[in-house]
Amino acid sequence: MNGNAADLGYLLAAVCFIIALKGLSGPRTARAGNLIGAFGALLAVITVFAAEDLDHIGLIPATIAVGAVVGAFVSRRVAMTAMPQLVAAFNGVGGGAAALVALIELSGADSRSTLIAALFTVVVGSVSFSGSAVTFLKLQELITGRPITFPGGPYLFGALVAADLGACGWAYHQQDSVALPAAVVVLLSLVVGVLFVLPVGGADVPIVISLLNAFTGLTVAASGYVLTNTLLLVAGTLVGASGTILTRMMAQAMGRSVASILFGAFRGGTTAGSTEVSDRPVRSAGAEDVAILLAYARKVVIVPGYGLAVAQAQHTINELVEVLQARGVDVIYGIHPVAGRMPGHMNVLLAEASVPYDQLKEMDDINPEFERADVALVVGANDVTNPAARRPGSPVSGMPILDVDHAKSIVVIKRSMGKGYAGIDNELYTNEKTGMLFADAKDGLAALTAAVKAL
Repeated sequence: MNGNAADLGYLLAAVCFIIALKGLSGPRTARAGNLIGAFGALLAVITVFAAEDLDHIGLIPATIAVGAVVGAFVSRRVAMTAMPQLVAAFNGVGGGAAALVALIELSGADSRSTLIAALFTVVVGSVSFSGSAVTFLKLQELITGRPITFPGGPYLFGALVAADLGACGWAYHQQDSVALPAAVVVLLSLVVGVLFVLPVGGADVPIVISLLNAFTGLTVAASGYVLTNTLLLVAGTLVGASGTILTRMMAQAMGRSVASILFGAFRGGTTAGSTEVSDRPVRSAGAEDVAILLAYARKVVIVPGYGLAVAQAQHTINELVEVLQARGVDVIYGIHPVAGRMPGHMNVLLAEASVPYDQLKEMDDINPEFERADVALVVGANDVTNPAARRPGSPVSGMPILDVDHAKSIVVIKRSMGKGYAGIDNELYTNEKTGMLFADAKDGLAALTAAVKAL
């Protein structure tokens, strides 16, 4: 393949990546966007094989084949509730791969700028790798999901960052014998990545995953500079920019700043709340009573949350909605930006059950509808419905929420009065308009469906 053909192949792949990002921005076009992005990646790989003079030509396809088999197996087996862990794992692998490539290129860097880019890739890629590993362990509950802090932690973190930068300076001035300083840089960067993520806990962990994804994008872009590959520059910049934007959006949806998420525990802040409402009266509701309420309502807004995802109740709730619609009830879903564990989590989950996209309403669109709703049915959502967010001084103060308490009647399906990620009681549960149906989401919805059909 001549140079012009290779450039055209890389250009088409880059265009595919841009179109894919645009497609992934909406549920209707996400599937097509994903396929276009996959085609772009395939085109890029084919172009590399056709245009570049590669060593180990037999080993590379074998490695790709092994990775493809493992990736396909894991992707098909992973549960929707474990999607953030999968993203963390894939992101960590990407950062680690970029760091390894940069390590190989360190000793052969032909300019100081290339050496600096390689060192940047090693540092940030290693931080992304170890940080993503910690987020995976937290979300998989292999270690505690709470913030992990210890006395002197901020000072140790700062000292290690300074030492890491010093080791980079050492490697910069020892280009001819870079092996030892490079090893020190990798070791320090890995530890920095761990300490960077340990103080983050609860619902903030997926936000850090998004930030680390942006880090990985930056390492890919820097490795593109090291390898003089324009496509890597473009792809890495796209991932870095989109990851940064997503991180800011997720933080805003939680009513927090990125700095408070990353360093709040270091400063002594915590997500553990002090608002206690557990001693206030709670009104329990039976499936038959709730079924009557739903069946004779004119408008019902359903608010799904992580509890729905854990119970894998998306098909059950869709069946209930179809039964209600057959009775003439207007039913729509209210989706919080961080419902579940990551943006789009609920949309993908409900799409699996063939829920029409026009029934899924984002927070800004659904909030005015609650005042007109006869019933708001909350299924496994907690912090994103807590009215305490409107009150200054609350641990969730300022967090944008769904205005569920504005509905005429409220039903909450939940296994217990357990607290959400924020660690505080939900004031919605003790609202005089709220009835608590204590059940697993799938079992509770199945009971409601049967009771509505029996009317």
